[in-house]
Amino acid sequence: MINVYGSTVDHETRCVHYQTPLDIIAIKFKCCNKYYPCYKCHNEHETHPIQRWHADEFNQKAILCGVCHHEMSINDYMMTEACPSCNAHFNNRCKYHYHLYFEI
Repeated sequence: MINVYGSTVDHETRCVHYQTPLDIIAIKFKCCNKYYPCYKCHNEHETHPIQRWHADEFNQKAILCGVCHHEMSINDYMMTEACPSCNAHFNNRCKYHYHLYFEI
């Protein structure tokens, strides 16, 4: 099983910062190779700054569905609003934070 770090509140990767029914993904941070539910969790638990994924790395598996634990590439995640494995719906408002994780 893949470890998700940070201030999680349930087994579907929700955290103290984002806990709607649709907040079910974790992001692997390039800087530390660890999955966190959000940038706030990363910043609270790590001492280094966030390194964003470059566009030429968007084929890397760096997104985890909290429902079924399916790992997907950044490209796959950006092209869908639901997990391709279990069809659980993601929070489409997460796109407003892409600039914190990905160089777009």
